[in-house]
Amino acid sequence: MSNIRSNAGTVTVDGTLYDWRLEREPQWSDADGWKGMTISLLEQDCRREALMEFPAPKRLLKGLPRGRLQIDDPTVSRCVRAALVAGWEPTSRGKPMVFTVDAEGN
Repeated sequence: MSNIRSNAGTVTVDGTLYDWRLEREPQWSDADGWKGMTISLLEQDCRREALMEFPAPKRLLKGLPRGRLQIDDPTVSRCVRAALVAGWEPTSRGKPMVFTVDAEGN
């Protein structure tokens, strides 16, 4: 089932359930300019969170209206896989790991 226009959900990646939620929508910061959205990932029954920070949408950089965020299951699944490849260990303890998604979505 797709979670388009939702602020939270659950995806299955390689047989494991991961909960996700929209942590922050794109917003303006006087210090940094536009900051993109952030998605929180957490494997069910585990402790360590991963935060996926996206770049600001190009439309905001051009001064266009914000529009509606589009977060779907395939995007969240790619985020989970990318975080795992980058070294996220959901079963370990510690502070949330922060990952920056590049402009191409990798």
